[in-house]
Amino acid sequence: MLFILLFAGCTTPTTVESRKQERYAAYQALSPEMKAAVDHGGIKVGMPMDAVYIAWGAPSQILQSGSAAGEATTWLYEGGYMEETRYWGYRRVHYDYNPRTYVRAQVVFMNGAVSEWHTLPEPVY
Repeated sequence: MLFILLFAGCTTPTTVESRKQERYAAYQALSPEMKAAVDHGGIKVGMPMDAVYIAWGAPSQILQSGSAAGEATTWLYEGGYMEETRYWGYRRVHYDYNPRTYVRAQVVFMNGAVSEWHTLPEPVY
């Protein structure tokens, strides 16, 4: 029983409030406008990486790239959905549901600040 309680405590998802406590100094250094965006789970161009982490959490993947404009870091956030598969079986239609992931958002940083961000729709199948 104790194992279950400990395990459940380890899998609690992080929230904006818990991430604000985790990176308290970075949150306090933000302008009032950026604090308001972070508090509502939003991001803005010019935000530092810590502010995006507080607002959206840890990214699923981190990519590094370079161009004539300079080096960039891209954070990818994944979303998930259940894809339904129908097939004919013994005297009826059967349904299977398989988990699928997709990139739901990306944030591009130049010089440690957001230069652009995108949210992407869930795929239509």
